[in-house]
Amino acid sequence: MKIAFIGLGHMGSGMAANLVRAGHEVRAFDINAEAVAQAVADGAMEASSVAYACRDAEAVVTMLPAGKHVVSVYGTVFAAAPKSAVLIDCSTIDVETARRVAVDAQTEGFAMVDAPVSGGVAGAQGGTLTFMCGGTKDAFARAEPVLSAMGKAVIHAGAAGAGQAAKICNNMLLAITMIGTCEAFALAEKLGLDDQVFFDIASKASGQSWSMTSYCPVPGPVPSSPANRDYQPGFASALMLKDLTLAMQAATGASADTPLGARAHALYDALCAQGHAGRDFSYMIERIRRGA
Repeated sequence: MKIAFIGLGHMGSGMAANLVRAGHEVRAFDINAEAVAQAVADGAMEASSVAYACRDAEAVVTMLPAGKHVVSVYGTVFAAAPKSAVLIDCSTIDVETARRVAVDAQTEGFAMVDAPVSGGVAGAQGGTLTFMCGGTKDAFARAEPVLSAMGKAVIHAGAAGAGQAAKICNNMLLAITMIGTCEAFALAEKLGLDDQVFFDIASKASGQSWSMTSYCPVPGPVPSSPANRDYQPGFASALMLKDLTLAMQAATGASADTPLGARAHALYDALCAQGHAGRDFSYMIERIRRGA
């Protein structure tokens, strides 16, 4: 399949490489020349513009920083891509923008899904992402084979925007459980418990969570966790703050009470303001240890 891939950041580069490995013809574009060079080294073809990337494409995949970038890029995609192409936006953006772009796509005659991801950089590189998809059943059926080449799970969440809704709710929960896990380790340390001993107990008891067993915030118990790499992401604290901000905006719009989500947002806002935006979000444990 001929696939245009637009947005080759930490996530997009790994995703595009997996499409190449799956045998697809990938035409890649990014404003960062180094990112494009890496995509070419991974087997993709360089595109000089969004319009060139989309020419003759059977699918267009985007992985962009924010809603304003999605709106801007899809203005060009609508004009350049064949109407037969399925459009797949894997960016994490606000629900309303996702729905608005989907309506514009339908008006222009395109099938489109919003398909944000969970799994971080390691998942993007390893092809083990989870995709949460919003759109019609037909659009999802057309997008699924493309997404399956980049992930271990591709789930239809509902109509347009449902993928984004699932993503921000999931990541709000992830932030809350990570903070709780960090608090538990910090308290266990102050009470004289060894990190490994506490992990061995909590990971097999009722305190077990993904933040504990797959992404442990202290070095040692889970060798693959960023805690063993001086908290290099992974999933940067700045990105967690972005997702929590989207969650809080959605909660306000839906009149939903999210007290723990609001507290998590405040804590990650403070962590980033202290100069740790580029650290993995599990670095929260250092803020909790310091008590400020």
